[in-house]
Order: sequence, then structure tokens, then C-alpha cells
Amino acid sequence: MRKLHLLLLPAAILALVFGLAACGGSSESDEDKIVNTIEKSATSTDPAICNETETLSFMEQTGSSTGKEAEKECEKETEEEGNNDPDSVNVSKVKADGGKATADVEFKGGTFDGQTLEVALVEEDGDWKLNELTGFANFDTAPFIAELSKQLEEEPGIEPETASCIVAGIEELSKSELEGLVVENNTQPITEIAEGCQ
Repeated sequence: MRKLHLLLLPAAILALVFGLAACGGSSESDEDKIVNTIEKSATSTDPAICNETETLSFMEQTGSSTGKEAEKECEKETEEEGNNDPDSVNVSKVKADGGKATADVEFKGGTFDGQTLEVALVEEDGDWKLNELTGFANFDTAPFIAELSKQLEEEPGIEPETASCIVAGIEELSKSELEGLVVENNTQPITEIAEGCQ
């Protein structure tokens, strides 16, 4: 499953899962293909889903590398166990037109439990691929911070006192700064907090 690299810490903190739908019949609508792609991605541990279901742009946005390294990073993390993957996702508000699409993805379980992310997809050779994480349709900061805190506390490379200090700093971030960690992969606020906790 995919991890979303949001923090400049010894290990990735957040997980975000997207992947490939099984091939559908010719009568399957674009909306069905998009929904199936996102839903099935939540349970796949096959590294092949990276290139099959994500553009390089998406891999780079949700990872910490560029180019071929972003692809390798995606494949490695897709196979990893215990990275707080969702139990399921609920896909809604699917809109497809002219080879481009958008959808809302509500997560059940995992790091983004209860959150709804907005994604953009593109069609390539008849297959839909995730192209961009565009924002939050619904963002509840309390459970997001709680899950982030839990992962920081469990990270073996971070001392408990340091983890507590970082969490305290994260709790002071604005909602837009928290969203920026995910959508813009903006790690600057976390970097500053971590430096202040050393």
C-alpha cells in the first residue's frame, strides 16, 4: 500500500492508498471504472499497481522522490505491511469528461479514517490513473492529529519526549497548514517544529 511522505522524519508517517481496478467489461462506464480503481486500490499489495494506476506526477506528489525513484518508492511501500491502510473507501461525486475526472474518496480506517480527499484522474490508453491529490472535501483535524501522534510515538527512531514535543507543535498548526502537509507535501512546518524540539 502507498505511504504518503509528509514529514521529514526517519520513517513515513501517513498512509494513503490508491491503485488499480480489475479490468472491466466493455459496457462498464467511466464512472464505474474510476470507482472500482479507487476501491480496489485500498486492498492491493501488488507493486504493479503503481504504474498501472498512478501517473508519475501523482507518485511524486504523494512521495518524497522524483522520476524513477518515485516509482521505486511507490512499489516498495505498496508491499509493506502495517502502514495504516484503510479498511475500505467510499467513492462519490465522480465526474468524468474528456479524459479527465474528479472524485471524492472517504476513508474508513487507517490514517485518514473519516476524512474525505478530493482526487483528479486522467485517462491513459483506456485506463484511469490517479493524477493529483487536489484537496480535502471533509477534513476533521482532531482524529488526523491523533493518528499522527500515535504513529510518531510508535516510531522507533524518535524519543518519546521528542515525539510529545512534535505533537504539541502540530496541535498548534492551523487547519490550512495541516491540509498543506497532505495536499502540497509541504513539510516546512513539521521541519521547524522538529528542529525546535531537539
